[in-house]
Amino acid sequence: MAGGGRQYPLKTTTRSPIFIFTLAFLALFLLYFIFSSHSSQPPVPLTIHPSQNPTTFNLPKADYSFVVSLEKFLTTKSPPPPEPDDTDLQDVSNLDDSVWIAETRRLYDHPSPPPPLRVYVYQMPSRFTYDLLWLFRNTYRDTSNLTSNGSPVHRLIEQHSIDYWLWADLIAPESERLLRNVVVRVHRQEEADLFYIPFFTTISFFLLEKQHCKALYREALKWVTDQPAWKRSEGRDHILPVHHPWSFKSVRRYMKNAIWLLPDMDSTGNWYKPGQVYLEKDLILPYVPNVDFCDSKCFFETQSKRTTLLFFRGRLKRNAGGKIRAKLVTELSRAEGVVIEEGTAGEGGKAAAQSGMRKSVYCLSPAGDTPSSARLFDAIVSGCIPVIVSDELELPFEGILDYRKIALLVSSADALQPGWLISFLRSISPSQVREFQSNLAKHSRHFLYSHPAQPLGAEDLAWRMIAGKLVNIKLHIRRSQRVVKDSRSLCTCECRRPNITMPSSLA
Repeated sequence: MAGGGRQYPLKTTTRSPIFIFTLAFLALFLLYFIFSSHSSQPPVPLTIHPSQNPTTFNLPKADYSFVVSLEKFLTTKSPPPPEPDDTDLQDVSNLDDSVWIAETRRLYDHPSPPPPLRVYVYQMPSRFTYDLLWLFRNTYRDTSNLTSNGSPVHRLIEQHSIDYWLWADLIAPESERLLRNVVVRVHRQEEADLFYIPFFTTISFFLLEKQHCKALYREALKWVTDQPAWKRSEGRDHILPVHHPWSFKSVRRYMKNAIWLLPDMDSTGNWYKPGQVYLEKDLILPYVPNVDFCDSKCFFETQSKRTTLLFFRGRLKRNAGGKIRAKLVTELSRAEGVVIEEGTAGEGGKAAAQSGMRKSVYCLSPAGDTPSSARLFDAIVSGCIPVIVSDELELPFEGILDYRKIALLVSSADALQPGWLISFLRSISPSQVREFQSNLAKHSRHFLYSHPAQPLGAEDLAWRMIAGKLVNIKLHIRRSQRVVKDSRSLCTCECRRPNITMPSSLA
């Protein structure tokens, strides 16, 4: 090389790929921050009051330490003076009476109902609703249509017509309804607390040919269980009127999660299978009375005419728990002041029962084929003190009403002891009898269905009872939804087998 020394190329500074990538990433991040800061409505995950630090959330001023709070509490609070010694309430019976008085005042004097229930009424095809009502109406005069035990079919349908009364009120124009503060109909499913199924299961059972009825039951089952609302809750928030124990019997096991409207529970298993019905889920509703309502004028006029001690008119031979009727007849038939008669159908039978009840102080109400009997509600609306002999009986509206104030509930074992029941009834003082009768006069309206439905009538109390179940219904719906589908097997809240899968023949 020229020049006497060795020449080297100029040294250039090289950048590593990592360094270049880092610079590019920072530049992109800076551009993103600039543009995103100018977006019109950035998402705000937490709203902070302007008085608070915009970058932190300050807890409200309070004591969050148990020790600190306890120290302040003990040093600044002194024990309250002892409550006055209310000697009148030291006895359980006196306390019980005071509770009854307070509850009655809240019910009548200062009613404060919760927000109204919101009910969605399904618009089912007319073959499940209007067609069945027309069928009943057009065959009503056919009194020759009797059940196997001789009861007029149409009269049985009337006794169990709670499905009509509730539905007719729900679908009436809101301007005509008197229960708007208790229950309202909504027309959007997402707004509903509950869903009402307007299928007349009792009419279809008694007036349709057997195979036609079963086919209609299967159609109704499929129609309802295909609804998205049913699938969402598995029927837990659906109301199913099955007030006659035979109605919907062939398929109702597939709807056991629904709220069933029943005449009783029958825990003996003769009518309902174990796990199908229970008080926490279902609702007991009264029969529609067979006799006319004894109003205040009637009540006053009949007081002096009640000369019979104990009265019963009805079928003397019944199945299942109703077998006690024959035993009671044997025990009571010869007792003084007791009238026991075999019931008869038609207007004549109704008039005889009504007359007998209005002439009696006490009316015997034993079990029928099921633990309940229409006789109980006939007695109540007649002003006749019911003597209930039915060990398995569940009563309507018992979360609201105290039946000890309007009826006598006697165990079967006591009632069948020779001479015991008559001696017990005669031992009740005239003042106690008057108190029972006064309570009956006041509370009998709770057992009347009407249109329009009346405040404190049977429909009103039914919705109040259902409202008390609503939180528990929502709890079980959410429990059933909370686990990712098919991720594991669920144990139901009753720790029973999962719901029965509907066979393909019914789909």
